[in-house]
Amino acid sequence: MDLSEERSYDAVFVGGGAIGLACAWRAAERGARVAVLERAEPPAGATDVAAGMLAPVGELAFGERALLELTLAAARLYPRFVAELEAASGMTVGFRREGALHVALDRDEAAQLRRVHDLQRSLGLEAEWLAPRRCRELEPGLTPSFHGGVFAAGEASVDPRALARALAAALAAAGGELRTGCEVVGGVFDGERLAGVRTASGEELRAGAVVLSAGAWSGSVGWLPEQARPPVRPVKGEVVELRGRDGVAPCERIVCSERVYLVPRGDGRLIVGATVEERGFDTAVTAGGVHELLREAYRVLPEVAELELLGAVAGLRPGTPDNLPRVGPGAIEGLLLATGHYRNGILLAPLAAETLVTHLAGAEVAL
Repeated sequence: MDLSEERSYDAVFVGGGAIGLACAWRAAERGARVAVLERAEPPAGATDVAAGMLAPVGELAFGERALLELTLAAARLYPRFVAELEAASGMTVGFRREGALHVALDRDEAAQLRRVHDLQRSLGLEAEWLAPRRCRELEPGLTPSFHGGVFAAGEASVDPRALARALAAALAAAGGELRTGCEVVGGVFDGERLAGVRTASGEELRAGAVVLSAGAWSGSVGWLPEQARPPVRPVKGEVVELRGRDGVAPCERIVCSERVYLVPRGDGRLIVGATVEERGFDTAVTAGGVHELLREAYRVLPEVAELELLGAVAGLRPGTPDNLPRVGPGAIEGLLLATGHYRNGILLAPLAAETLVTHLAGAEVAL
């Protein structure tokens, strides 16, 4: 096999977060020759700092019916997706269907939570309003004084870092390539058609399709013409990681207030997130951001004050003007998009992968 053949692929994915890896794995499973190019080591980008909530009901917002339909569809895919991924990789991803409890800490929060719950019920979603006593039966560690909550029993979570490692292993097992420390600096064009990419090392990789899965950086990649860059911007989020000293997290379920969410891991860790800031590509962890998260976490679960502080990280979500992802044909021939998943990249990964693979096969379907 000569070098030119070795550098020719059915699809090259630029970006190796959860979305890029999931799409590439599913494509490789179906026999496509694929390569994923990633500047860092997985877990990369927003995947490295995501809490991993799979919570379409609790994350419901007014005026986002289209996004709800996508997240519900993805949640239905998740159990099979996890089972197949764990079988293919030989690794576990920390999938837990523990449910999510959203609590109201004051009367104003209760009124807002009631409005959201009314919307959930009007859409036929699984969510139950609980009095404070019922909430404490589920989570005894809750603050002594609050105004009730909504329990969404079907919500789940996954460990995004474990998910990324499993996806990388499954991709390799399916014959796909993952190249880390690999930065794309140029496009390779046949006339108007994007026919591949050029890396910082000078290597050219030609492909039937180039898939842009670079997360928050997708809207600013210099190797694409300006008109071909999708409307994706970075939205900063800071996350704090804690751990119970006895190896047990202070809650069994996802617990949220209006200002914070707490996601337990099976190994006793507790992920506390996440701030939302329009700060460009700033990824500095700030004292103010950490203070805000710990203060709000303590208001919900006072035991947080006794936990070990493991660290804090900041990441960039890929936001879009309408909060909807961009999965499907790009603005120029040869370009496919798999980006713009904002706060739902981990949840939407199975659906994005199925959709992207359909496009690679030539069908006209888009998210």
